[in-house]
Amino acid sequence: MKPSKNISNGRKPTVKESDLRDREARLRAILDTAVEGIITIDERGSIESFNAASEKIFGYTADEVIGKNVNVLMSTPHRERHDGYLENYKHTGHARIIGIGRETIAKRKDGTLFPIDLSVSEVKLSDRRIFTGFVRDVSERKRLEREILEISEREQRRIGQDLHDGLCQHLAGIEMLSQVLAQKLEPKFKAAAGRAHEIAKAVRAGISQTRLLARGLSPVTLEAEGLMAALAELALNTEKMFGVNCHLICPAVVKFDNYAAATHLFRIAQEAVSNAIKHGKANKISIQLTEDASHIRLRVDDNGKGFPEKFTGGSGMGLRIMQSRIGMVGGSLSIEQRPTGGASVIFSAPKN
Repeated sequence: MKPSKNISNGRKPTVKESDLRDREARLRAILDTAVEGIITIDERGSIESFNAASEKIFGYTADEVIGKNVNVLMSTPHRERHDGYLENYKHTGHARIIGIGRETIAKRKDGTLFPIDLSVSEVKLSDRRIFTGFVRDVSERKRLEREILEISEREQRRIGQDLHDGLCQHLAGIEMLSQVLAQKLEPKFKAAAGRAHEIAKAVRAGISQTRLLARGLSPVTLEAEGLMAALAELALNTEKMFGVNCHLICPAVVKFDNYAAATHLFRIAQEAVSNAIKHGKANKISIQLTEDASHIRLRVDDNGKGFPEKFTGGSGMGLRIMQSRIGMVGGSLSIEQRPTGGASVIFSAPKN
């Protein structure tokens, strides 16, 4: 007669041991049927468990990665910095991601990079601690976001062109008719002629405003002359339209040939300037454009009233669109209160 699988060292398992085994079996079943990738690592960053969803997401089998450093699943620069993150957390308790969650870029077995939502929790055991990462592949969501933004961009450009080529032409015709009417009324009806001149002047002002709106919706300068010229025009148009002090700070010429990424950065700057005026009630705004070897960096500062005291990142449509746009180019975005009052929107994108 073969010994029972439940017998260990010639004795039957106790009730407590049986309960532990049942819990382990239930936990394994939960992990293996979870939709999200669930990965546990030790304090050194070595992978201890890798569920079935993780195998599907990353293309590795559990046997291929268990015992290896979790940075095998990461992209540069987080791959090289991960061990430093863990050491810093152990010594300082300052978490960059633990208990917070973030969107980042991961790396599959075949080397392809893809976006994920990652949240990490810490579990303290009696003699050590482990970290559990919950991973969700958001490639499809990012694709849909990109399509929506592209559709929105095309629609904005169409509206801008319609304003410039259609409405402006109609308004120009009305202005001309008003001037002709004023000339005919001038000999006998000076008061009425004066009113016609006023109408022509008001229409002319409307044409100027419409052209500024058209340029904002369809920034021709961005495509023709690049990001730096488009930001300078944004600052100039903001001063004209809203009567605030807005200027571009660019210590050196910045050339950025990636038109799609430049469009996203321009739109973020445009939204930040609009928010500073509409919500911050600012009357002084600066747009700063710089670059280094790998990134294009933008900063929008204002002297407005800043954010509410309990502001936690916001959930408005404008902010969500800004975050989606910066995600499209693999960049970063942060919003800060300025010590002297007002707010700063700081964002950057890799050149490649």
